[in-house]
Amino acid sequence: MPDDTAAADLSAAAVDLSDADNFLDGETPWRMFDVLRRTEPVHWNPEADGGRGFWSVTRHADILAVDRDQATFTSEKFVNLEEVDERQAAIRRSMLETDGPRHLALRRVLSREFTPRAVAGYATFLRGLTARTLDAALAKGTFDFVKEIAADFPINVLARMLDVPDDDTERLIDWGNRIIANTDPDYADVLLHSEESEQYRDLPFRSPASLEVFEYGRELAAKRRGGEGTDLVSRLVNQTPVDGEPLSERDFDNYFLLLVVAGNETTRHAITHSMRALIDHPEQADRLRADLDLMPTAVEEFLRWASPVYHFRRTATCDAEVNGTAVREGDKVVLWFASGNRDEDVFADPYRFDVGRTPNDHITFGKGSPHFCLGAALARLEMRIMFEELLPRLSGISLAGDVRRVRSNFVNGVKEMPVTVTLV
Repeated sequence: MPDDTAAADLSAAAVDLSDADNFLDGETPWRMFDVLRRTEPVHWNPEADGGRGFWSVTRHADILAVDRDQATFTSEKFVNLEEVDERQAAIRRSMLETDGPRHLALRRVLSREFTPRAVAGYATFLRGLTARTLDAALAKGTFDFVKEIAADFPINVLARMLDVPDDDTERLIDWGNRIIANTDPDYADVLLHSEESEQYRDLPFRSPASLEVFEYGRELAAKRRGGEGTDLVSRLVNQTPVDGEPLSERDFDNYFLLLVVAGNETTRHAITHSMRALIDHPEQADRLRADLDLMPTAVEEFLRWASPVYHFRRTATCDAEVNGTAVREGDKVVLWFASGNRDEDVFADPYRFDVGRTPNDHITFGKGSPHFCLGAALARLEMRIMFEELLPRLSGISLAGDVRRVRSNFVNGVKEMPVTVTLV
């Protein structure tokens, strides 16, 4: 919970959501969000790195309104804060940066693989995978929860869906870290706003690791093209989107990279934040152990609490208003989903972690938006099974060292969380 005194001393003018250093302590972002929701819910934020600045949208209702109106607030101009020109946007465009019929067509290539019914077929595999992951980690007594459990688990699910060898999972994790954490010197090959990053300006996240992902994906595509496989790569190379426009090589590269990054990073961080919350609120862990039927409700609170992606950006296609604030055509409009998940107008006592919270109208996946997270059902299943299997094994769990966070205002990530466990 943010320090109320510190939040009271903070003014909207002093808020800077463009500075990744403000996201390192895990408390400052929430104080900034609280101040903006209360005093200036649509707030102009200059950018010190040469960007032209952006509007921060921090209230739940406003976030939903903007996210659902892709005619006025487009994703086609990019969904991260980085400034890109039209040529870059075209080269780097993935499903995330596509609106309208083409976006829907790209989603439908794989959407059947991610329906609740389809992902339910992975339940037996997930329980076996969870058991193996937990057997290996918990026997150590003290270990890094991120490395041994949170990162290991979802990446193995992704490997199965891509039909790639288990031995490749470490590479997939490494690529995800290097690409998405492009403002963290511990992970990034080249920091986003450095001069060196200019030579990689045409690559996703300006990360040279993207080239390695492209090469890996192309090798898989060459082997699967024309075959009868049902894995995600085979679906991508052997299906034509419903709009009749085949995936180009560039389309495939960007789609494959999106699967590698999104299929691992967000669930991993959501699991880590959820475990941290249960450590900090042991009475809630006890409540779940006593009633595992409560787990689906708890997962929704895990997702609200974790908010693994802080924001996505849209761009105004015309002059418009957001909650009475004038926005000009071409302005960047940033939707802070994490802030919406702590909106006092929607969530009673939003800084209370409650595994029985209902209703729970969180917007972690982008509620009602054309860009609603494709992997939402899979993430829910992964988290439910993980904690159904983990909690009954533990009589106690505590932090065993400092929790180290990813330096990023995009992903709400934890890179290290040492824990000590006591088994039942």
